[in-house]
Amino acid sequence: MTAPSTAPAPPPPGRSPSPGRGGRWIQHWDPEDETFWKETGERVARRNLFFSVLSEHIGFSVWTMWSVLVLFMGPEYGLTPADKFLLTSVVTLVGAVVRVPYTFAVAIFGGRNWTVISAAMLLIPTIAAFTMMEPGTSYSTFLLVGLLAGVGGGNFASSMTNINAFFPLKKKGWALGLNAGGGNIGVPVIQLAALAIIGASGGPRVLLGIYIPLILVAAVLAALFMDNLENVKNDTGAAKDAARDGHTWIMSFLYIGTFGSFIGYSFAFGQVLTNQFGRTPLQAAYLTFIGPLLGSLIRPLGGWLADRYGGARISLYNYVGMGAATGVLIYASVQKSLALFVSAFVVLFVLSGLGNGSTFKMIPGIFHAKALAKGLRGEEAAAYGRRLSGASMGLIGAVGALGGVGINMAFRQSFLSYGSGTGAFVAFLAWYAACFVVTWSVYLRRRPAAPQRAAESTTEKNAQLSYAEV
Repeated sequence: MTAPSTAPAPPPPGRSPSPGRGGRWIQHWDPEDETFWKETGERVARRNLFFSVLSEHIGFSVWTMWSVLVLFMGPEYGLTPADKFLLTSVVTLVGAVVRVPYTFAVAIFGGRNWTVISAAMLLIPTIAAFTMMEPGTSYSTFLLVGLLAGVGGGNFASSMTNINAFFPLKKKGWALGLNAGGGNIGVPVIQLAALAIIGASGGPRVLLGIYIPLILVAAVLAALFMDNLENVKNDTGAAKDAARDGHTWIMSFLYIGTFGSFIGYSFAFGQVLTNQFGRTPLQAAYLTFIGPLLGSLIRPLGGWLADRYGGARISLYNYVGMGAATGVLIYASVQKSLALFVSAFVVLFVLSGLGNGSTFKMIPGIFHAKALAKGLRGEEAAAYGRRLSGASMGLIGAVGALGGVGINMAFRQSFLSYGSGTGAFVAFLAWYAACFVVTWSVYLRRRPAAPQRAAESTTEKNAQLSYAEV
């Protein structure tokens, strides 16, 4: 196979617009072809990855901006701690739900085109919050504006689906980890910006005003430098097949334990510090960014480790660590030890980020293994894996983000019932234990040796080996 040229003249076949379709459309894309990848694919894929990260990064900042804005909302706003936890839960819920349509928007509009649209849409919640953020605004209005901010959570799903199609299977863990990690960093960045503004005695509108031009920059750069892949077609059959596959829902369960923890704690950490340990908004802001920052930075490492050692193995050990950190949090909460509590919480953030990378790497590996079990090989197997893994990522990402809703609601109920977050942490510990059991039993447990059957095929053996290495 001859790799398409990317020289400006004559027009490269990999960049020719499709008849009747505007924008930058790449008609031929085969990342599993090593010659194509080395000569053309890798350079184009990395460029799209970079600008995808930028847009997703700002999307995460907009989505999680209410984790910061509630710290600005003092007694003059008339909101109770329960009101604030409900507000952040609503924002998280919308961000989770919109991930499903955002996943399929890539195939309808094209990855580059949808990145431009979704980035521009971030102006709506940011300008709305800028307008309404003042004492005297009704709680129902704040809930409505918070609903709008949920669109920032959808950028993750479309970005991951898009980038998944650009990279070969052996590079997906690293690429998806870097894409998601760069996006996740949007959480600590907006928290750091809030820290600087609070420290300078500025108000929330200053913070929001900074992001409006940044959103415009992200949209323009995506329009100028990203590409659409012609072979990523809208495939409702893939969505149905992914929804029917048990592995989609198993991975959704596991992703609640990792990403659900990351996004839920990102929204709740500052409120827990102010309500349980009596920290001021400024004192809380000095601490809240550390965990999300480290958790975001380590996500690509989780993907890389999964590429090297297997996502299931890394995820299994990671759940052990998350359970241990949660046990320390329960002890610190009972003992009212702020230093131990913050340290354990930061460790939990780091492990959630590591697990985000390892669990998401498992998805393309699982569906590639299913292709091998069906007797598919080469590009045919890779295409099958891309088709189902791309469709499943939106569902898995959506359900995983719903874990963030559960975490905020658990904290809300725990504070209403016990005046602290201890009860919520006990529930989280039980969930991590369940994730450990599921990971081991489904993807790592050695099955009893079955009697030799003449009909036993090599593809079945290959699939068993592949599942052990996802």
